[in-house]
Amino acid sequence: MTSRGSRAGLLGRRTECRILDDLLAGARSGRSAALVLRGEAGIGKTELLRYLLDHAGGCRVVRAAGVQSEMELSYAGLHQLCAPLLAGLDSLPEPQRDALRTAFGLRGGDAPDRFMVGLATLSLLADAGGSEPLVCLIDDAQWLDRVSAQTLEFVARRLFAESIVLVFAVREPTAVEMLAGLPELPVTGLTEGDSRKLLASVVTGPLDHRVRDRIVAETRGNPLALLELPRGLTPVDLAGGFVRPDAQPLSGQIEQGFLRRIESLPAETQRLLFTAAAEPVGDVMLLRRAAERLGIAMDAAAMDAEAAGLITLGAWVRFRHPLVRSAAYRAAGRDGRRDVHRALADATDAQLDPDRRAWHLARATAGPDETVAAELERSADRAQARGGVAAAAAFLDRAAELTPDPVRRGARALAAAQAKYQAGAFDAARELADAAELGPLDELGSAQSKLLRGRIMSASKSASAGLPLMLEAAKRLVPLDSRLSRETYRDAIYAALTAGRLPRGGVLEVAEAVLSAPTPAEPTRDDLLLDGVARVTTEGYAVGAPMLLQALASFRTDEVSKEEGLGWLPLACRLAHSVWDFDTWSVLSKRLVDQARETGALSVLPSALLLRLSNRVFAGDLANADSLVAEAASIGEATGSSFFAHYGALVVEPWKGREAATHQAIEAITQDRLLRGEGKVVTATQWAAAVLYNGLGRYEDAYAAARRGCENPQELGLSLQSTVELIEASVRLGRPAQAAEAVRRISDMAQASGTDWALGTSAGVRALVSEGQAAEALYREAIERLGNTAVRMDLARSRLLYGEWLRAENRRADARAELGAAHEMLNHIGAEAFAERARRGLKATGAKVPRRTAATRSALTPQEAQIARLAGDGLTNPEIGAQVFLSPHTVEWHLRKVFSKLGISSRKEIRTMRLDGTATSA
Repeated sequence: MTSRGSRAGLLGRRTECRILDDLLAGARSGRSAALVLRGEAGIGKTELLRYLLDHAGGCRVVRAAGVQSEMELSYAGLHQLCAPLLAGLDSLPEPQRDALRTAFGLRGGDAPDRFMVGLATLSLLADAGGSEPLVCLIDDAQWLDRVSAQTLEFVARRLFAESIVLVFAVREPTAVEMLAGLPELPVTGLTEGDSRKLLASVVTGPLDHRVRDRIVAETRGNPLALLELPRGLTPVDLAGGFVRPDAQPLSGQIEQGFLRRIESLPAETQRLLFTAAAEPVGDVMLLRRAAERLGIAMDAAAMDAEAAGLITLGAWVRFRHPLVRSAAYRAAGRDGRRDVHRALADATDAQLDPDRRAWHLARATAGPDETVAAELERSADRAQARGGVAAAAAFLDRAAELTPDPVRRGARALAAAQAKYQAGAFDAARELADAAELGPLDELGSAQSKLLRGRIMSASKSASAGLPLMLEAAKRLVPLDSRLSRETYRDAIYAALTAGRLPRGGVLEVAEAVLSAPTPAEPTRDDLLLDGVARVTTEGYAVGAPMLLQALASFRTDEVSKEEGLGWLPLACRLAHSVWDFDTWSVLSKRLVDQARETGALSVLPSALLLRLSNRVFAGDLANADSLVAEAASIGEATGSSFFAHYGALVVEPWKGREAATHQAIEAITQDRLLRGEGKVVTATQWAAAVLYNGLGRYEDAYAAARRGCENPQELGLSLQSTVELIEASVRLGRPAQAAEAVRRISDMAQASGTDWALGTSAGVRALVSEGQAAEALYREAIERLGNTAVRMDLARSRLLYGEWLRAENRRADARAELGAAHEMLNHIGAEAFAERARRGLKATGAKVPRRTAATRSALTPQEAQIARLAGDGLTNPEIGAQVFLSPHTVEWHLRKVFSKLGISSRKEIRTMRLDGTATSA
């Protein structure tokens, strides 16, 4: 495809080369970029990567290439790319350094979270690009192992100001979508004129114009096809037009051409090519050792292969094109492939690289072999320890196939199914579970298989879809594994609370099953929490709430291990909200976020952030809630999911009275395919709408939304909060009768809870349906009790309601005092719609009131505001980067923008800035 004798670059690729030149220029000026080259085999993606390599003067270049036979080896592709940079590991923060070392098998330890590995990779690349721009080239990315592909996609989405260029080449079509949403450059065929030029460069003899036109038409401008297909034609074919039609796909024709060239070589050279094709790393010394075991004269065979233009042997073994590798591997035949894999296994050091050795042994084994199966099982354990669940699944899958004993085969198939589930390969997990049940499985294995099927259904469809299977599994596990049974009941009841409105079963069925299970002789706080929520559901709030409060007190005051915390604190936080224990909710939600961050458990962190930001909203700390929304959104951006950003907006935006933003979040969550059918979606979205409309004073809309939001009180949480919104809307519409039942429900809960939050809320809603001195006494009680809590949002709203009542009673001076206090609090919080209600009330009393403006805050983007707050809290750039999933270089870039926008010059000055808005007169 290179234009012979020309320094202009690649024939017919001027536009593509200009784009690549711009990437390099950007990196040299401090910018980063990612790009995905997509196109069919032979279209020129590899040549464009070589163009980058040739033009990357003054840059450091690292390379990797996916290999189909290595797709099951976890972190193989990432290690290939990062190997030249590993000297920089010591400069990374300890959690990142340990995560990457564990992933690469350089140290032992617990399996690192893949997002922590991603952050470590981002930091490693950013540090490498600190002194000179870094260019990362990944060819055949469609064949990267799953976890390497996910990690590099994470990195690509977080690049900004690190002087890094990250370019992937992906052969289309791919079996699964990958790198979606990243900038793309489709690589298409050459024009007819350029195709003729390229064809003429390799055909030296006469060429019949009909043959030429046919080759140009059938190759569709594919450069490799234009260069290779004429090699399979005789001079008579080319000159006389007697070309045999070939119905194969173009890539197949090209590969067939390479196959013919391989078959024309001496037998020993062919065997060397077979061996090199089966060895994915390109290790010359390993190839030499394997060749010796096969009796191949390496040097002579290598000379023939290089002379044929199929392979080069330097520091590494490199095939001319991936289609050469696949042609060679296919040409070996089944028995030949087993022979070369056996030789490669024998040549691989069992101490230094046991997993690749085991994989070669597995490929060399024709039938059941317990020795090889056991070695694969050990490799799966090592892969799992490095966080390579996809690799562990592949090892276990092959181990099950090679296991002679049916019982052991079933157990290994079930373990493979569990690993496939963890890797997100749900269809494959289901198939392996089917195979495991043919095992046969013992009772425990059968129950675990049922549990796995339930989790697959919950993850792949909805919480409600997997609920029946999880419940059945929990029941069967009771006599077999009581701890796993309780944890399964916990997950089932959490799923039931999330699923909400189900036509049958649901949380009531799970609660009844929990209570029918034997009670431990010495119940733990976990048991109390589980039994408490079950009794709230089956016997009523007054029965279960005291148990929940007792369990929550233990969670709050006693030590909670990280393992227990990550498993039980999500449910504990949810229930602390439901029993109106705000202090415990605050403590536990912070602890959950801290534990998730410290352990890098990013499967838990997004939901932990959402639980925490809900708490901060009720605390009246919208600035902190915004920061948590930004952090949750950062995770979403890194994973290609917008759910976290939308749900965070759903919780925060209604309080600001921002109708368009609230409706956008409601629409996004309602239309989310994975959330369809979840009753909790109805509750959460209708609660958000009710808060929005009560703030805006549109009480008919608030009433309609709140009624839907509190239709299913068994969901607890926001269903209870919807009840509070319903009472206010009903009273404003002059419908006290509709509010009476809701008031009674809140009052009964408050008596069972006994917290100041519950009792203050109860006093406030009773005040709304009362008159005269009784109403005033209740308003005062509400303000006093809520003043003893940290629930500043509800306190501010109570003062607003009391002030509005006083104005209606024509007590203007008293109203002015309460409305003024409410306005100040709501203004400071950022609850703009409610603050506007207070301002209008004040204005009606004759007071002059300043309008709020958020000039300082709005000058910063949400991400800049989040970074500014973290810097103001004293965090270093690497620490900030770890929270927001950016490199320290990008954090520094954002801080420079913050300093410029705020007119400051140091981090210390950030602490003096009011990032939550300032007030000016209007």
